[in-house]
Amino acid sequence: MTKKQIQNELSNSDREYLSKEYDDHFLVQKHKRVTARNFGETIALINSFFFDFLKGYNIPCAYVKKTGRNKLSFLKYFEYPFKIKILNAADKRTAKIFSVKVGSSLELPVFEYVYGISSDSIVTESHLLSFNLCNYDELKLMSRLCSKINAIIKSFFERRNEFLVELTCGFGKFEGKIYLVDDLSPLSIKIKENEPDGKLPDPYKLETSAQMKKYSDHLLHIINGD
Repeated sequence: MTKKQIQNELSNSDREYLSKEYDDHFLVQKHKRVTARNFGETIALINSFFFDFLKGYNIPCAYVKKTGRNKLSFLKYFEYPFKIKILNAADKRTAKIFSVKVGSSLELPVFEYVYGISSDSIVTESHLLSFNLCNYDELKLMSRLCSKINAIIKSFFERRNEFLVELTCGFGKFEGKIYLVDDLSPLSIKIKENEPDGKLPDPYKLETSAQMKKYSDHLLHIINGD
């Protein structure tokens, strides 16, 4: 091994990573906490699958590897305090504003910027720039990545006779580069069957452990090719 290879090896071994551990619970309306058996493991499995899948399409993901039953390892990134919600169909709020049917397909995806942890805290690009939450070039890059991520994930589900209704993406920065950092789990991926049989729960109304398990298991079956 050359001196340069040894230095690179030492550098890699010293690199700090961020470890995420997913709990067996989720939050519903009014921040009520619901426990679901093995939910953390399910989130880790689904997230790791889609991060690896997107990496195959050259999407920069901070995800490194799965390190435990419910643990994932990421580059130690700085996370932006907002997320980008992508709508491929009208949700309740959009339907009310534009007088369209809830669930109707949109001709082009709609991007909504959500600040903080509340899904109702929708802000504009101007808010993000005015309050220095990111700069224009960073926001432009994130929006471009969202367009590509949405197209890839939407196509993935369409090939399996499912429709991607909504997807929420979070971004972070590591060593000057922007990465997708979360979340590609049942909490952010909302799908519906193109030929519904009434078995798949409404992704907007996952309020019990049984509903979440049914929806999560459906996603697991899809990624496992069952």
